[in-house]
Amino acid sequence: MIRTVESQPSASAPVLAAYSYCETVTGQQARNFAYGIRLLPTPKRRAMSALYAFSRRVDDIGDGPLPEDVKAARLEDTRALLTRIREGAVEEDDTDPVAVALSHAAAHFPIPLGGLDELIDGVQMDLRGEAYETWDDLKVYCRCVAGSIGRLSLGVFGTEPGAHGVERASEYADTLGLALQLTNILRDVREDAENGRTYLPADDLAKFGCADGFAGPTPPQGSDFAGLVHFEVRRARALFAEGYRLLPMLDRRSGACVAAMAGIYRRLLDRIERDPEAVLRGRVSLPGREKAYVAVRGLSGLDTRHVARRTVGRRA
Repeated sequence: MIRTVESQPSASAPVLAAYSYCETVTGQQARNFAYGIRLLPTPKRRAMSALYAFSRRVDDIGDGPLPEDVKAARLEDTRALLTRIREGAVEEDDTDPVAVALSHAAAHFPIPLGGLDELIDGVQMDLRGEAYETWDDLKVYCRCVAGSIGRLSLGVFGTEPGAHGVERASEYADTLGLALQLTNILRDVREDAENGRTYLPADDLAKFGCADGFAGPTPPQGSDFAGLVHFEVRRARALFAEGYRLLPMLDRRSGACVAAMAGIYRRLLDRIERDPEAVLRGRVSLPGREKAYVAVRGLSGLDTRHVARRTVGRRA
């Protein structure tokens, strides 16, 4: 069972300033993530912002315009910084606010920092230009860049005492991360193609006549692009259904956070399913009012109660 400290962790002025920096980064750059973590109590919200800020740094290195060798060196520097954080070697007056905030969060929550090593591994896979022949191959990448974030977040959320099946909480958090990442891959298929990246499994692309890739705003001639998208949507929905089994294991506000973040991506998936070619014309997104509705729905506990009823029904 994973438990977290619910009381406000004591923090010095430098630590509070570091958290404030991380929350600013999260608010400015996390289009969907921020809607969920606003629902958390202050200690957990700050810890999640520190995790996001560090993760964002890793992602920005991978996605930035620097030469490949410079990116590789910076990733190794970031891994070395993570080692310092893990060893408790970052002082409160360190000039890196992300390191200060994450060090404080890791001292107060059982965050499995190895997940951030996995994230760095995943970005290194991008730098190597790896492609994925099968879904099993792609899952390895998705677990590095997204399943790891689910497991890291669970370290902050904790689990409720006596929750049924709690020994599988980490597995469900990982699976929910895979669901979110596959949704991201579908949403960004054109943008990724323009950047020379292909994430969808090669055998799926071949099956639906899309092996030539996605160079323009229309599907490859003679392909069944809608069939490909609907196939991947079904896969993502199955992952969401499995990952949602985590919700009844969390306290109310942590469950609301997860339901809000996952709910936004599920609605993105709905939009992609209704109009598959939209992902070739531009980035599919939700308006702010719809994201706010999903957050309120998460706070109401509707999704958690639904999953709990379904789980009890299966056990009966």
